[in-house]
Amino acid sequence: LLVRVLWGIFHPAFRLSPRFLWAWRCWLLRRFGARIGKDVHLHPTVRIIIPWTLDIRDGVGVGDGVILYALETISIGAAATISQGAHLCAGTHDFRDPTMPLEKSPIHIGAGAWICADVFIGPGVRVEEMAVLGARAVVTRDVPANAVMAGNPARQIGTRDMNTVSSPTSEQKTCR
Repeated sequence: LLVRVLWGIFHPAFRLSPRFLWAWRCWLLRRFGARIGKDVHLHPTVRIIIPWTLDIRDGVGVGDGVILYALETISIGAAATISQGAHLCAGTHDFRDPTMPLEKSPIHIGAGAWICADVFIGPGVRVEEMAVLGARAVVTRDVPANAVMAGNPARQIGTRDMNTVSSPTSEQKTCR
């Protein structure tokens, strides 16, 4: 509880930092126990609940207004992109129980996956490597590697052709 209070106190230092201070935000999150790789871009408007449950690998980009509701571990693989407005929600309530207890389930985003704008990913979902979740998709079930998903609820509409995918460039600003 004390660490959550401290995060609340220091969060404005994250939120109010200029956009180009990628390394500062990564450094701050690491001080609160987040595991953050190199070349990570977290926009200042990203909302992070409980940073010590984050595991973000090298080359990840997390866009404006993303919500990482990390009540349980949220892991994001190397070179994945989480676009603006996406919501990764690692908690829910059991509506079948009158007391509606909190339930926490991890979320995993595989390497090279692209979570497009305004996507919602529910608790316990695994998005495998190189999958694409189209804008405003609602994902409540696991997504196979290379799948292209869209809709509410999300359904597979195609497959990502791995022969046309290139690796991230080294021109990105670094987060060390």
